[in-house]
Amino acid sequence: MATDSYIQQWTQRPVKEILAGMVGTFALIPEVIAFSYIAGVSPAVSLFASFVISVSIAIFGGRPGMISGAAGSVALVLAPLVHTHGVQYMLLATLMAGGLQVLFGLMRLHSLMRFVSSEVRTGFVNALAILIFSAQVPQMLGVSWQTHLLIIIGLVIIYLLPRLSKAIPSPLICIIVLTAITAIHPMPVRTIADLGPLPTGLPQFTLPQLPLNAETLAITFPYALAVAAVGLLESLMTASVVDELTDTHGSPQRECTGLGISNIFVGLFGGIAGCGMIGQTVGNLRYGGRGRLSTFTAGAFLLLLMVVLHPWVARVPVAALVAIMIMVSISTFAWGSLKDLFHHPKLTSLVMLVTVGVVVLTHNLAAGVLVGVLLSGLFFAWHTARLVQVRSTEEHDILTYHIQGQIFFASADLMAEAMTYTTHAHRVTLDLSHARFWDITAVQTLEKIVSKFRKHGKEVTVCGLDHAQHGILTEQSDEEAFTI
Repeated sequence: MATDSYIQQWTQRPVKEILAGMVGTFALIPEVIAFSYIAGVSPAVSLFASFVISVSIAIFGGRPGMISGAAGSVALVLAPLVHTHGVQYMLLATLMAGGLQVLFGLMRLHSLMRFVSSEVRTGFVNALAILIFSAQVPQMLGVSWQTHLLIIIGLVIIYLLPRLSKAIPSPLICIIVLTAITAIHPMPVRTIADLGPLPTGLPQFTLPQLPLNAETLAITFPYALAVAAVGLLESLMTASVVDELTDTHGSPQRECTGLGISNIFVGLFGGIAGCGMIGQTVGNLRYGGRGRLSTFTAGAFLLLLMVVLHPWVARVPVAALVAIMIMVSISTFAWGSLKDLFHHPKLTSLVMLVTVGVVVLTHNLAAGVLVGVLLSGLFFAWHTARLVQVRSTEEHDILTYHIQGQIFFASADLMAEAMTYTTHAHRVTLDLSHARFWDITAVQTLEKIVSKFRKHGKEVTVCGLDHAQHGILTEQSDEEAFTI
């Protein structure tokens, strides 16, 4: 990345970037605290982690404008480790996951994201929107009518205020107004203080208090590998969404290594591993955050709120955060995909729906994306296999099969089924000029076809084998199996 470009990512529109980052901070707080309970750690652990990740990723990351923090997908992976072995093992797993992510970035494994289709990304985004909204439902059930009224007022402020002025992000005004209302007129509503104990000091440097032996590593490494994979997957998916919304391109490789460095710092300061958070990122983009300053502000302002303004933050009504997160979920959901269900190919729509279903049912983003990618690959293979054509012509006692299309494990049988081994012709020609062989299954099927024709006393000729095109067919295979 050019130096001038990097500096520009810090200096562009500073006021708007700072205000957008402050919105991102308030969007972080409720989810991070909720995810801390999923992982079995105190809210302070997750809040400090989000501060460290945001500040570090702003410096080392490759996708400006993206908010990262202690995310639910990583919390789900680490929860069994924390509940079974304790927080110290979580810290070691976080450090190891960071190291693996740096290694994955250096190995350019981010290129695997090319196999994630558009419909899987849409399903990923829609599932996250649903999860974000569903996470707010418990805060709206069994509460006072004043809570519901505050949520409505908050939504009115968030959506109507921008029509009058966009100088200050409406979510910030929502928080200030609702906090002022509850301060002037005390009412039975929950506040941030009711969500759990908040940190009152700075994070402290620490190292895992564990013996570094084979047993410890055997327990920790599987979780570290899962955290590294899930974290990179969610971050790269979120980065691709930012690319789409801003018509710009980040550096996936730098995002991988930057996330790894950030998680190493997190582990050294006693936090839980994290990754990109799409809901907060969409909120940041919505209010003008495009550069590194907004990401840095989200983390720095979070620390300021927790340490310096702790008493005031504790009094912010949860209703204000619920209103913000409802707005984020609505902004995140790809509403156009609902209309596309009736216009896009059915298999494409099915992949999107299955991705959403798996993520929502399991609360596991990696599982949903993995299933979506597998389905996309399966449908692609099925569609490609159907394009194979085998046409036969017979002339002067020579039966010629003209094979056209992509021959691989899913289409090789179609080629074999088109052959008639009991033909009266004495010579058979297999014309592969317009076919391409992709795997061992295809080669073995071709060899079996040639062998069967020879068993029936036919003289077989294979033409059209271009080594530049049929790289999988070695010269040895040609000489032993075919007469050319």
